[in-house]
Amino acid sequence: MWREFLYMQRSDRRIIIALLCIVVVALFVVWLSGGRKEGKYYKNNDSIDSFRQSKVPRYYAQPTRSVRLVPFDPNTADSTLLLGLGLEPWQVRNIYKYRSRGGKYRRKEDFARLYGLTVGQYRLLEPYIRISSDYQPAYTLVEKSDRTSAFNHSESVRSNKLLAGETIVLNTADTAMLQRVPGIGPYFARKIVEYGERLGGYVHVDQLDEIDDFPSSSLSYFVIQSPSVRRLNVNKLSLQELKRHPYINYYRARAIVDYRRLHGPLRSLDELCLLRDFPDSIISRLQPYVEF
Repeated sequence: MWREFLYMQRSDRRIIIALLCIVVVALFVVWLSGGRKEGKYYKNNDSIDSFRQSKVPRYYAQPTRSVRLVPFDPNTADSTLLLGLGLEPWQVRNIYKYRSRGGKYRRKEDFARLYGLTVGQYRLLEPYIRISSDYQPAYTLVEKSDRTSAFNHSESVRSNKLLAGETIVLNTADTAMLQRVPGIGPYFARKIVEYGERLGGYVHVDQLDEIDDFPSSSLSYFVIQSPSVRRLNVNKLSLQELKRHPYINYYRARAIVDYRRLHGPLRSLDELCLLRDFPDSIISRLQPYVEF
């Protein structure tokens, strides 16, 4: 290759040497320009890193907000108090919006509906919630009044109980009078009246024992005076009407209706004594309440 170069004409050799010099110079220039850019790049990166380190906030280094738990009414508490309880600013804004629209916190549980409030937050704040009585529904005043009057009534009933030896007339006493009997409260007073209506009136004090769980110790305070009972016409009443009486169930009412159909009108309950549904004890209990 060099031998060929030496045999070339002088003018051609000069041209080739000139081109080689141009190439070498071009490569040197490119190398210089690349080194400067690379140095500038790294210099810029260093400045960017230092800028980020100085400007970007470090969240892990932020101080935590102190929480101070104190009694509060969510209907009247201001933002400073609510934020001090550990609530977020957006939660406080929701409370203000709810109150501005006429919303009221009437119970502690109503505060649990605050959007974004967690179970843990509510359990932490619940002992400190104080709802003023001014925000309670007005009907609670009526309920309290009713409870007070009912309590006073029960107290007056207890203080007016009959003494030993005192009695009341069973068929004419109302529920208030019945509650004066020791051992008789509103429940048994109502049951006594209801059972008397079903019977058509009491003819014996012992009939009170037919009421479930009736206190036998109370029987001595009742008397029967000139009993006037409502009687059943067993020859005219239908099966449905007969079976409403406590002493006549469905089978006894059907037996009476069948006997009337086969033998005609009844003249005495003794005509039913041969039927298995009418033992002597039932016939004797029915005697005061039937007519023919």
